[in-house]
Amino acid sequence: MRTSLAILFALCLALPATAANTLNFYFIDVEGGQATLMVTPAGQSVLVDAGWPGFNGRDAGRIAAAVKHAGLKKIDFLLVTHYHTDHVGGVPQLLAKVPVTTVIDHGTNTETGKGADALWKAYEEAIAKHKRMVIKRGDALPFKGLEAKVVAARGDLIEEALPGAGQENPLCAAERRRDEDKSENARSIGFVLQWGKFRFIDLADLTWNKELDLSCPNHKIGKIDVYLVTHHGMNMSGPSAMVHALKPRVAIMNNGAKKGGSAETFEIVKRSPGLEDLWQLHFALAAGQERNSPDSLIANVDPVCEGKWLKMTVASNGSFTVENSRNGFKKTYK
Repeated sequence: MRTSLAILFALCLALPATAANTLNFYFIDVEGGQATLMVTPAGQSVLVDAGWPGFNGRDAGRIAAAVKHAGLKKIDFLLVTHYHTDHVGGVPQLLAKVPVTTVIDHGTNTETGKGADALWKAYEEAIAKHKRMVIKRGDALPFKGLEAKVVAARGDLIEEALPGAGQENPLCAAERRRDEDKSENARSIGFVLQWGKFRFIDLADLTWNKELDLSCPNHKIGKIDVYLVTHHGMNMSGPSAMVHALKPRVAIMNNGAKKGGSAETFEIVKRSPGLEDLWQLHFALAAGQERNSPDSLIANVDPVCEGKWLKMTVASNGSFTVENSRNGFKKTYK
C-alpha cells in the first residue's frame, strides 16, 4: 500500500505545472496592440494576437516572458483576430522565439495594398510549417474544458443568441449607426469564453456597427463578468447599447499611452451598470487624470515603461482575482 501511494505521489509531481484548477489570463502590454495569454485548467495555452513587429523584438520578448512566468514551454494555440500590424505584425518574431503548435485565423486578408500585402506575406511565410485552423462565426474553439464560441469572424456575426441571451435591448433606441467600416477591424474574430459561472468576452477591434448588430434589437451575448474593452478603448467601437447590455463586473483596457483610451470610451464603460472596476494596461494621456482609473489599477503609468502586465486568475467557483505586476496590487471579485 505504501509503495502504491509513493508511486501515485510521484505521478502527481510529474504533472505539468500549468495544469491546475484555475483559468489564468495575462494581459500583456504591447503598447496599444493585443497579446492576451490564457492558460486553461487543463493546462492548454492560448495566445490571442502577437502585438507589433520591430522595436528590437520588444513584443515577442514580452510575450515570451509571460509564457515563462506561466510555466509554459510552448503555446498550443495562437489565435490571430485580424490582419492589422498591432495584432499580427509580431507573429514572425514570436514564432522565432516561442514554439507554437496551431495557428487559428479567419482565412485570407480582406485588405489589399502595399502595406497589407507585405503584412500578409510575412504572416503566411511565418506560419507555413504550422498546423492551421480557419474558423467562422458560430464555431466552437478547441479549448479543453472551456466553452468558447466564435460570435464574429470575417465580418459575419452569429444569428442566434447564446444560451440565456436574446432579450430585447431597450438601449438600442438611442444609438445611431455610423459609416460602414470595410477594414479588417470589422472582420475581427470575437469570442465569448465560459468556464462554469465565469464569462469573458474579447471582440478584438470589432467596430461600432458590428457591435450594434450583436446587441440590437436583441442582445445576443448576455451578461459578462470581464469585458476586454473593444479596440483598445478607441471611440470607433464600444457603443453604450452593447457595453451596458453586457453589464460587465470588470473591464480591462489594453490601451497604450497614446493609443486608445478615448474620453468617450472611458465615459461609456464607467457608466456601465454594475461595473466595479476598470483596469488599464497604460495611463491614457489624452483622457486626462480625471477619467483614468486609480494608479493601483494601471499596469504602466509612464509613457516609457517596462511593459508590465495584468494577470487574472479565475477560480472554479467563478470568483476571480486581478493583479497588477507593477505594484503587486490585487483585488478579488467574489
